[in-house]
Amino acid sequence: MNPSTLIGMIASVVLLAVLILFAADDPWLFIDLPSIGIVLVGTMAATFLSYPMKEVLRVFGLIRIVMRNERLYTQKDIEELVDISRLWMRDDPVAVERALPRVTNPFLRTGVQLVIDRIPEEDILDLLQWRISRMKAKEAAEAQLFRVMASYAPAFGMIGTLVGLINLMDVVASGDLVVIGRHLAVALMTTFYGILLANLVFKPVAVKLERRTEQRIVLMNMVLQGISMMCAKRSPSLMRETLNSFVAHVDDEIYDSSGARGGGGAAGSQRAAPRRARPVAPGGPAASPKGAAGGAIPPPPPQG
Repeated sequence: MNPSTLIGMIASVVLLAVLILFAADDPWLFIDLPSIGIVLVGTMAATFLSYPMKEVLRVFGLIRIVMRNERLYTQKDIEELVDISRLWMRDDPVAVERALPRVTNPFLRTGVQLVIDRIPEEDILDLLQWRISRMKAKEAAEAQLFRVMASYAPAFGMIGTLVGLINLMDVVASGDLVVIGRHLAVALMTTFYGILLANLVFKPVAVKLERRTEQRIVLMNMVLQGISMMCAKRSPSLMRETLNSFVAHVDDEIYDSSGARGGGGAAGSQRAAPRRARPVAPGGPAASPKGAAGGAIPPPPPQG
């Protein structure tokens, strides 16, 4: 399981348990099956009205994707691309074709196969960029599905609350505060469930799917750059450094990871930085040369 997903689930359960057990006189008041049914059934009904059946049924598969610990074998892809590029620079297409079945990334394998087939570089890059755009659009639509569900859940929670308030009006005339309070608590439970599902289930899943797409696009762009360099027969060493720059985790472009440069942090960098020369007007004091003793050389006396 994905460690961050597991931590989030445990933290959510602990938070709800603490709120229910220690902030309520009767924890069973937070268990209301009709309220849960209104939110879940209403959200699913609106989702089925909004999307085709095939896309809605993918919800369960997408949740499994979020739950599992999916790894991107970036360094392995870089090494495979560099090795194949080294063979390609030797003008040995037969060796490249023999090495191609061992490539595990299908996107990389497609690009290398097109290079072997002597397809023009522009056509290869156009095709690969189109595949990146298609994947980005597909996965953005999947994340948007959960964002739509996150907007539906609180709305159906409010609908349940309105229904509960209508029922509450029925018993107001009796004047029994205990009955009125119980009906009011049940009326508010649907809003509670709607907000809970939206912010602890649907939105986090959407954000995690979007982050996953960003990481996959970085990897595909790295492969795209490597295929371009392979077409140009660039040095494998240069290719390795270039591709590593795509996936390097850089905290800051100016300071190193310790936050120090030139003697300790930002203050040290200010001390180590050379002073910038101030522009002065022609003939000003900064323009006058210095003498051996450090004083300014006096101007020559006027000609009599």
